Amino acid sequence: MDPLFNVTNSSSNWTKSSETNDTNHENQFVQAVWKVALWALAYSIIIIVSVVGNIVVIWIILAHKRMRTVTNYFLVNLAFAEASMSAFNTVINFIYGAHNNWYFGLGYCRFHNFFPIAAVFSSIYSMTAIALDRYMAIIHPLKQRMTATETMVVIGVIWVLALVLAFPQFYYSDLDYFPTRVVCYIDWPVYIEKIYYVLLAVLIYLLPLLVMGCAYLEVGLTLWASEIPGDSSDRYKEQLTAKRKVVKMMIVVVCTFAVCWLPFHVYFFLGHFFPSLLQRTFIQQVYLAIMWLAMSSTMYNPIIYCCLNDRCSVPASSKRSAGARLCPKAPMRVWR
Repeated sequence: MDPLFNVTNSSSNWTKSSETNDTNHENQFVQAVWKVALWALAYSIIIIVSVVGNIVVIWIILAHKRMRTVTNYFLVNLAFAEASMSAFNTVINFIYGAHNNWYFGLGYCRFHNFFPIAAVFSSIYSMTAIALDRYMAIIHPLKQRMTATETMVVIGVIWVLALVLAFPQFYYSDLDYFPTRVVCYIDWPVYIEKIYYVLLAVLIYLLPLLVMGCAYLEVGLTLWASEIPGDSSDRYKEQLTAKRKVVKMMIVVVCTFAVCWLPFHVYFFLGHFFPSLLQRTFIQQVYLAIMWLAMSSTMYNPIIYCCLNDRCSVPASSKRSAGARLCPKAPMRVWR
């Protein structure tokens, strides 16, 4: 995300300020080679794990007809958004954050500022849709559930809203040329920038987390308050246990997202309202660390799906089939 809101914008904030004040036009954010190498390794891990893991999740769901449930369609959209952001933005974010020099032209500058916001919006509202779907399934089990067609429409609406929200970052993106480097930044009109970023923080962080928190709180209270009678059938016990496991899995996914993105939002909030902080040389290392944490959110979900699914821990000698022991199938443990 530019990491999302724009990595480039934060970089450009300190870059433009420092460039304006630097009569020699030197780039004081040039790092030692060993630092760049360590950061390159850290960011490479994100890209490999995220792209491979999320593609595996997408393939497993789409390749098996029985996996195509409402929850799993939203998981596919979530995986697609995270894999795309990791593939198209993480490397560029790292290069720009490490060198403080934009090498990729105006077109990609606009895309780089635009796409991460759309991807994060799609990700967080896919999680929100899953939370609301689970809420309806548990709290109002007799009401009509979404069909596959309705689910596709919801996903389409999510992406349309995401693109609309991200468009201002595309429209106002621009390049500044200095003797030693090029800066990709967003040339906001007066008074628009702070309003826009406060709106973003509310729409892609605070509001969806509040909705999901309330939904999962009521779902959790309902599920864990449900005692399993001693004479209950094995099928009832298995269904209740399965529901609890899936809710646990999604709560961990949401909490992971919240933890990874909290420092990012705090950083940009402080940067926009206290811009002098972004003129300190040490802020580059802080920024790279915060950006790494935010971008790393794209790689955790496939790991969570596997680790929180009992199929991953079933020994080979189990009576279950080999197919049931496949860890990547963890996301498919859902109920209708």
